[in-house]
Amino acid sequence: MNQENPFIFLIDTVFSIYIAIMLLRFILQQVGADFYNPVSQFIVKATQPLVGVARRFIPSVKKIDTATLALVLALILIKMMLLFSIAGFPIDGLQLLIKALYDLVSLTFDIFIIALFVQAILSWVNPDPYHPVTSLLRSLTYPVLRPVQKYVPPMGCIDLSTLVALIGLMFIKRIVLSLFQVL
Repeated sequence: MNQENPFIFLIDTVFSIYIAIMLLRFILQQVGADFYNPVSQFIVKATQPLVGVARRFIPSVKKIDTATLALVLALILIKMMLLFSIAGFPIDGLQLLIKALYDLVSLTFDIFIIALFVQAILSWVNPDPYHPVTSLLRSLTYPVLRPVQKYVPPMGCIDLSTLVALIGLMFIKRIVLSLFQVL
């Protein structure tokens, strides 16, 4: 797509930020993050107008907030349709759906990778364990780090589990996304 077009830049940026916040809401619900955390409160308030409407029509399945997940996918599809229309590319429904699923999976991995990376950097400066961001990062990364820490114990004062988890997530992300190339 033509990256020089300011409308493409604006639409891509605004949609991407909101999609990331919406997906983060979904992930934080799944990992059981603290709802009363100020960062969580911001995410909920920023996404509630759309999620509130969607929940009227899309029920949750067990503990999975399908309304939020459906909204993430719908926003990705809308973003791509707008970008393709502005760029003058033809829109193929099946290819659009495959690309949207690819973007959803990629963004999900990216959120965990970025959270692990930020948590690793914060560990170097000994952050306040009660700071809202630190608490939220711990909640977000715990499901990824817990299984790794069973097999990679700390070596002296150095914990390599975050590095192993990062490498593992990047590896798995490449494998999963390569499956989309088959489609």
